Amino acid sequence: MPTGQRNDPYRGFNFRLEIDGLTVAAFSEASGLIAEGDPVDYREGADMVNSVRKLSGLRKYQNIILKRGYTQNNELWAWYRNIANGTPDRRDGSVVLMDEAHQDVLRWNFRNAWLNKVEGPHLNATGNEVAMESIELCHEGVDIDV
Repeated sequence: MPTGQRNDPYRGFNFRLEIDGLTVAAFSEASGLIAEGDPVDYREGADMVNSVRKLSGLRKYQNIILKRGYTQNNELWAWYRNIANGTPDRRDGSVVLMDEAHQDVLRWNFRNAWLNKVEGPHLNATGNEVAMESIELCHEGVDIDV
């Protein structure tokens, strides 16, 4: 006997990347969507309780790491070249999770991102794997839209 409509969790393989000014959107992996804070211990001398208070401290955001199969599209390398040459080129973007019908369900928005690292493919003449590249985005904040 059915108990109601199923509410399955979303799968982690339907996602895309949106970055201002770039058409590159297909990646095979995305990680680093982490926001955390440093707790600050504080105690006043007149506090009756003999323990510290936990206050909210500075927020920190890990770098976002993206991996994809290597293609002839060089937009990421051009963006990296701007940064490496000292041109300030910060962009906003989103990692968008989609359901099985490819409808947007969650969106992690990041601000003021810049390309810190581009890693070319690992090549092996005896293998048959896809040549993968990896990028690392530094940013100044991430939040989630449901």
